[in-house]
Amino acid sequence: MVVKNKLRISHLHWGFPPIIGGVETHLTIILPQMVKFGHKVSLLAGSVEGVSGRYNYQGVDIHRTPLMDLNWLYKRGLHGLKDEVTEVFSSFFEETKPDIVHVHNMHYFSQAHIGALEALSKKRGIPLILTAHNVWDDILFLELTHKINWAHIIAVSHFIKKEIIGIGVDDTKITVVHHGVDQNKFTPGANTTTILKKYPQLKGRRIIFHPARIGLAKGCDTSIKAINIVKRMAPDVMLVLAGSKNIVDWGDTQQKDIAYLVSLVKHFNMEDNVLIDTYTLDEVRELYELSDICLYPSTSSEPFGLTMLEAMSMAKPMIVTNMGGMPEVIKDGINGFVVPVRDFEAIAAKVCQLLEDKKLKRRFGYTGRQIVESQYTKEKVTRETLAIYDKALQKGA
Repeated sequence: MVVKNKLRISHLHWGFPPIIGGVETHLTIILPQMVKFGHKVSLLAGSVEGVSGRYNYQGVDIHRTPLMDLNWLYKRGLHGLKDEVTEVFSSFFEETKPDIVHVHNMHYFSQAHIGALEALSKKRGIPLILTAHNVWDDILFLELTHKINWAHIIAVSHFIKKEIIGIGVDDTKITVVHHGVDQNKFTPGANTTTILKKYPQLKGRRIIFHPARIGLAKGCDTSIKAINIVKRMAPDVMLVLAGSKNIVDWGDTQQKDIAYLVSLVKHFNMEDNVLIDTYTLDEVRELYELSDICLYPSTSSEPFGLTMLEAMSMAKPMIVTNMGGMPEVIKDGINGFVVPVRDFEAIAAKVCQLLEDKKLKRRFGYTGRQIVESQYTKEKVTRETLAIYDKALQKGA
């Protein structure tokens, strides 16, 4: 279903590329697709040094403000911001004149921001849609998710929906819309000449790619411990970890995690078996193409895990942990394996099985690509989101 009336849609989120993360990538997928479907789309996001405060991204009107930069807000503190935030949001609404406002992960971080947004939306009679990409176990999450008058809440997985129901939100106000992937961009057969020229140490190696951003919560230490076992059977194995320079790092934890992971690699004498660097989107696609297997052994309750779809779209088998929403996408023995959290021995065993059984590895990859084409295309997820707008607007009419 596509909304027949052409809408003015305003999105708000803390980050947008070059800030990298699952939500940011999700926005690069659905916002341009909404434009292709004929809607006028704008986004208000945090400022980034060296990036213009106003520009067009694939038809989407991007607005940036320091008052949405979480890294700056964390250092500055949130006190005394309500009037400034209200002024910025009001100006954004005046210019974009939205029919609907869709916010992402604004049920956390700042009462001032969502309080100002709710007041403006109510004053203008604009439905306020939330996509909950995450949940947190604290009072702020409880209050902002439950007490704000959301027209509707989109949960990115059934796991997230259940968590929100658990704090008392009416289940009829929540719809699960899984993320989608640009299946045309992430398609098997990518040319790997550029990535091999940049990293000649990857030539002739059996590549295990951990595409989620580097950090302990993403299970990078578990991957390192697993590959330390795998290298005894396959000395030519290479674990590729994807670091990130530009992320929303609320609490400044990433550098501590990276320091520990580098120490762990040295401890196991795995310098020749591990590559850690930051990669562009094109390089990531090439790394998927080179990889034999992808890992995402998250140790936290992963709300979804967009890299699963990228790996599947590239026809690569994936090994994940039974955490959060990931088992909703990776079906054990169908398009990958699901293992217990922190079980590096189980991961090592599954990696070795797939390296030895090329037919199984190929079947998992082929099945994953089929699942993407039928369930997770960018067009499908955008249509499902627009259908929620349509219901909210009809209800408010």
